Amino acid sequence: MGAARISGEICVEKRFIGVKKRGGSAMPGEDIESRVEKSNHSSTASAYTLEDRDRNWVSWLIPLFVVANVVMFVVEMYLNNCPKRIKNRGFSYGDDGDKCVARFLGRLSFQPLRENPLFGPSSSTLEKLGALNWTKVVHQHQGWRLISCIWLHAGVIHLLANMLSLVFIGIRLEQQFGFVRIGIIYLLSGFGGSILSSLFIRNRISVGASGALFGLLGAMLSELITNWSIYSNKVAALLTLLVIVLINLAVGILPHVDNFAHIGGFLTGLLLGFILLPRPQFGWLERRSLPAGVRVKSKYKAYQYVLWVISLTLLIAGLTAGLAMVFRGVNGYERCEWCRYLSCVPTSKWKCDES
Repeated sequence: MGAARISGEICVEKRFIGVKKRGGSAMPGEDIESRVEKSNHSSTASAYTLEDRDRNWVSWLIPLFVVANVVMFVVEMYLNNCPKRIKNRGFSYGDDGDKCVARFLGRLSFQPLRENPLFGPSSSTLEKLGALNWTKVVHQHQGWRLISCIWLHAGVIHLLANMLSLVFIGIRLEQQFGFVRIGIIYLLSGFGGSILSSLFIRNRISVGASGALFGLLGAMLSELITNWSIYSNKVAALLTLLVIVLINLAVGILPHVDNFAHIGGFLTGLLLGFILLPRPQFGWLERRSLPAGVRVKSKYKAYQYVLWVISLTLLIAGLTAGLAMVFRGVNGYERCEWCRYLSCVPTSKWKCDES
């Protein structure tokens, strides 16, 4: 599904593919790697399949996040009160170009399309409710905006794109790994995306859950890498995920799309996946049923421990350094002039006005 972080007057979001793992019987003491090697490696519609013995959690947190985002959007529109805004400007209610959209909704109607083509509220309403704004974060010490902005959306189109992506990606991940780990990845990835966005986006507000959604994509990629030996069709799965990520990042070079939130969220989620999503070796899971005297395998493989330590170190260092740079008012473009092309590439069809 599609998904994007809206910035400026407003920004947009992302895509994903379903993945599973393959089951199969095993002899006592045989590890997961052996089972996968003995399983049928023929192509399937899914990139990879999940072990039958894995716990299947009930997904409730992701649906709760969806409900919370929808409720927040209704609150946005109620407080926006388009008819009153138009009247206060001195325009008659029906002047061309200044009509509220879907006026039958009353105060929930949308701003004129020339102000917000995504069918949503005004920028000032989003700013009041907690949109990411560099000036307010740095000079007015409103650091809470680094989190609040991921619960706001610029319009119905923006909301639908994000929520469909969240349902498509998040529910399956929560069923596999539980609400605690996926909730941590979602929230910290959104936070990481906001930090990177604040280092580069100064003249526009930014809202949307795409940083968090990209974090889930990043976690999917690192989960595949750290649990590499238990998958069939692993190369196809890896290539598919990489193509999806690259396509969605490419969309971020369009104007008014906050690609820095996407990149920051993805990198945060990638590191969190190595930390939170490694799977124990099958020999360790079956340790209680092994005959006496049989050597029990360690819970994780050596490379999983190495990735865990490296990722945790990079995550703590990155978030700490990023926050320090944000509150010191560091301008990312002064440190990395070419980075502007990560967010918007000017062409004959559009201009990039971010300074």
